[in-house]
Amino acid sequence: MGALDYLSNFCTVSPRSKRKPMQTVELKVKMDCDGCVRKVKNAVTSMKGVKTVDVNQKQSRVTVTGYVDPNKVLKRVKSTGKRAEFWPYVPYNLVYYPYVSQAYDKRAPSGFVRNVVQAFPSSPSNHDETITSLFSDDNPHACSIM
Repeated sequence: MGALDYLSNFCTVSPRSKRKPMQTVELKVKMDCDGCVRKVKNAVTSMKGVKTVDVNQKQSRVTVTGYVDPNKVLKRVKSTGKRAEFWPYVPYNLVYYPYVSQAYDKRAPSGFVRNVVQAFPSSPSNHDETITSLFSDDNPHACSIM
């Protein structure tokens, strides 16, 4: 046993706490004026681990990037007295059925629809079965080139 091993037994270093992963948190916050924007931005910027804060007053959208917990960001924004929730919209072009009930929202920003389960296809396995049966001899509507 070397001298460093002997001395390391006396010096215990606690392992660093695991760092939160870098993530982007999007919130929908009702902001009426520049003072509201400044209030929300200052509240979120002062949090530990926040790298960038982007506030879009026209869309009522706050985007926070950093090593943060999404629930803590939401709680901090709500502590300013503003009504806030997680961003409930997805881009229009990423949804298969944008006009399904509950997906189309008149209050949504242009180019966005509400993120609901019905707007996405039911299961990807059905799509795979359709492709495999396309060239099957058992399928009467199959490709006749082969």
